[in-house]
Amino acid sequence: MNGNTADVEQKIILLEQRISELETQNTYLKRNCEVLTQNMRDIFEMNKQLMMQFSEIGGSMASVSLTHTILKMHCGNAAYEAIDGLVNQKTYYFPNIKNCDETIDEIIRNRKSIARFGDGEFSQITGVARQKFQKMDRKLGIRLEEVLHSNHPNMLIAIANNYGNLDAFTDFAASGIREYMHNGNMRKQHMELLERDKVYYDAYVSRPYVMYRDCMTDAPRQRFQKLRKIWDGRNLIIVEGAQTRMGVGNDLLDGAKEVKRILAPATSSFDRYDEILQTALKYGEEDTLFLIAMGPSAGVLAYDLTVEGYQALDIGHLDLEYEWFLAGKGERVSIPCKYNNEIPGDDYAEELKDPVYEGQIVENLS
Repeated sequence: MNGNTADVEQKIILLEQRISELETQNTYLKRNCEVLTQNMRDIFEMNKQLMMQFSEIGGSMASVSLTHTILKMHCGNAAYEAIDGLVNQKTYYFPNIKNCDETIDEIIRNRKSIARFGDGEFSQITGVARQKFQKMDRKLGIRLEEVLHSNHPNMLIAIANNYGNLDAFTDFAASGIREYMHNGNMRKQHMELLERDKVYYDAYVSRPYVMYRDCMTDAPRQRFQKLRKIWDGRNLIIVEGAQTRMGVGNDLLDGAKEVKRILAPATSSFDRYDEILQTALKYGEEDTLFLIAMGPSAGVLAYDLTVEGYQALDIGHLDLEYEWFLAGKGERVSIPCKYNNEIPGDDYAEELKDPVYEGQIVENLS
C-alpha cells in the first residue's frame, strides 16, 4: 500500500511539473502570437498605403519602380521579423546578442575590449565592396574573419542586431536594414559566418542616438551618460583617422584623466596598419584605454592590442552620434571640421586650429 501511494504521489508531482511547463509554453506562444499578429497587421497596413501610392503616382514609372523596390525589401525581410520569438531552432536561429546595457556593463566592470562588425567589416570578409573609406583588402578580410571567430577572454565580439524584430529603430533606419539584409543574399552570408552557440554583443553600442525610435526622448542622454563612465578617470589614447577629431568641440571625453592621439590615414588606414600598431604599443602604458575610430581596421587593432594586454574599444561613429544628439534634431547633420561618411558629400573636413587638440597628438601617421 505504501509503495502504491509513493508511486501515485510521484506521478502527481510529474503531472504538476508537466502542467507548469505547458502553462509556460502557452504563455510564450500567446505572447509571440500577439507579436506575429501585430506584424501581419503592420504588413497589411503597409501594403494598403503602398497601393494608395500606386494610385496617386499614376503613370510615373520611376515612382512605381521605387515603390515596388520598397515593397520588395519589406516582404523579403517580413518573414524574419514576424518569426522572431517563434523560430524553430533546428531550421533557423537568431544570433545570441547581448543588449547595449549589458555590453557597456561588460566593458566597465570587467574591462573588456570590443570589436564591432557591421556592413563594412562583413564586406571585407565576403569581398563585396560597399564603402569608400577603406578599399577592399584581402589581408584585412582574413584578419577580420580571424577576429570574428576569436575567443579571447577579454574580447567582446559585437554584431548589429539586424536579424529579427526592428521595432526599436526609426522607420528610416529599419528600411535601411531591410535593404542591406535583403540585397545580395547578405543574410545567408552572415549566417554562414556566425556561430550558433557564441554570445555576441551589441555593435550599435557606438550608435546610441539617430537610429532609434526613442531618439527624441531622454533615453539617448542616459545611454551617453553610461558610455562616458567607461573612460571616467582613465588615461586615453585615441587612435583615429585624420579629421575624425573625437571629442573635439564637445564634452564627450571630459571625464578622462588624460587624452593622447595617434592620427591614422582618413581612408584605407589598413595600408599602414603595422606602423599604426607599433606606434600604439610604443605609447601604451599599464592602465591605458585605447579608443579606436578608423573604419574596418579598428576591430583588428582592438584585438591585437587586447592580445598585448590592453583594453581597446572599437568605437567609431560615437563622436558623430554625440554631435547629432547635441544638435537635437533626431537626424544626421553636418558637423564642421569633422570627417563624416554618413552624409553624401560631407566626407572632407575643414582645417581645424585648436591648440588643445594639437597638443594631444603624439604621432601623426596620416
